[in-house]
Amino acid sequence: LQKIKNDLERMLSAVQSKNNQLEEDLKREEQWYEEQKQTIDTLNKMEEEANTEVKQPAIERESDQLGKKILKLKTHRKELLRALGEFLDEHFPHPQEGEKTKNKKSPEDPAVELITLKEILEILINKLINTPHEPYVTIDESFWPPYIELLLRYGIALRHPEDPTMMRLQAFHT
Repeated sequence: LQKIKNDLERMLSAVQSKNNQLEEDLKREEQWYEEQKQTIDTLNKMEEEANTEVKQPAIERESDQLGKKILKLKTHRKELLRALGEFLDEHFPHPQEGEKTKNKKSPEDPAVELITLKEILEILINKLINTPHEPYVTIDESFWPPYIELLLRYGIALRHPEDPTMMRLQAFHT
């Protein structure tokens, strides 16, 4: 019995020693696990910050590029409108100025002030842009008939299918 008791005590001592060693290993593993968990959390935070920093400059860069393109387009549009205005003023003068130089004998002024081709085009463009669902403009006495005929003949403007006293700008953008 004494021998069995000594063997069991040695075995108990060995098991306790092994148990102590396993507990120390467990504590080291738990500490390592916590360190790894903190490292992963830190890396995740760094990744989120990097993503937001990358997205913000990219969005700002794209908006800057779009702003520059819009500014270029506006500048180009102004240049085109100025060039069109100059062309129209040079080649399509005010109808009454042309009549006065040709017919100096007629002292009678017309009852209505005629408008230039440039003004007619402005009216048509504004009507098309402001009310695209109803782009027709009523032709009155202030529209010089040769200018109306010019716009209709060359397909720049179209008459209303039911009312010949109305016309609209041809929608070239569609």
